[in-house]
Amino acid sequence: MGQVMCDARVALFISLLHGFLFLIAGSGTDAPLEDTTLDISSDRFRSEFLQELQSGDAPYFDVSTPGNITGLVGHPVRLLCRVKNLQNRTVSWVRHRDIHLLTVGRYTYTSDQRFEAQHRPRSEEWALRIRSPQRRDSGQYECQISTTPPIGHAVYLDIVEPETIISSGAELFIQSGSTINLTCNVLHTPEPPTSITWKHGDQAINFDSARGGISLVTEKGMKSTSRLLVQRARGADAGPYTCEPNNAPKAVTRVHVLSGEHPAAMQQGSARSKSDQTASLLLCVLFFYISRISNNLQFGT
Repeated sequence: MGQVMCDARVALFISLLHGFLFLIAGSGTDAPLEDTTLDISSDRFRSEFLQELQSGDAPYFDVSTPGNITGLVGHPVRLLCRVKNLQNRTVSWVRHRDIHLLTVGRYTYTSDQRFEAQHRPRSEEWALRIRSPQRRDSGQYECQISTTPPIGHAVYLDIVEPETIISSGAELFIQSGSTINLTCNVLHTPEPPTSITWKHGDQAINFDSARGGISLVTEKGMKSTSRLLVQRARGADAGPYTCEPNNAPKAVTRVHVLSGEHPAAMQQGSARSKSDQTASLLLCVLFFYISRISNNLQFGT
């Protein structure tokens, strides 16, 4: 195994060296006459590179493999690369964020044990498996073939977390007597939730309670939805409503039941109240200074 890893490193170094020589050879500058070794290497590289392109036997990627992968935090994810006509070339995986070499052939070249090279003998598939991925693992990865120069195929990874959203937002204002309509969306779960519980305050909502007029419609899938309806809303129905899936974070919204007053009026009333407080404070300050001036005048006389 040590010998194979050494050979892989040598092959990778040679590939990078060839790429460097290719840039020098194509720069158009005149090499010194004594650099005959460099001239020979450059000519040989050009010959091999052009011959490989013209032969039609050069390695290439099967672009039908997914280029965008979405994974869940803590759940293994697999990035796939399929190579045709590999011959004696080597396949590597590189992380673009820090240009970190992760795998070479069937061997892993990173100390992060969450990463693993996967390849079956005589298979065209070269995979990078990430155990317990985290949000920070999101980004671009590249499958590379050790041609001269190397060629690559990009794969974009997005690691997401389970999420719960109530579509009404943080607050909902409704008129007394109307229907409270709350929709809860559960996203990015490894499987549909087995239960979605609704609470009003600290109490679970009882659909068989004497109040009546409460109904629930739930649809489970890649995106699970739970819709809560409370008919003929009254003051006692106001307060926080919580949606709690069994496999995702909870979400909360606060319902305000209004009696003839709408949110804009409430906000205007609040603004007027603040203005009245400010005016009262200014009057107090003005009265204080008038009192001070009056006392000074009396003392002066």
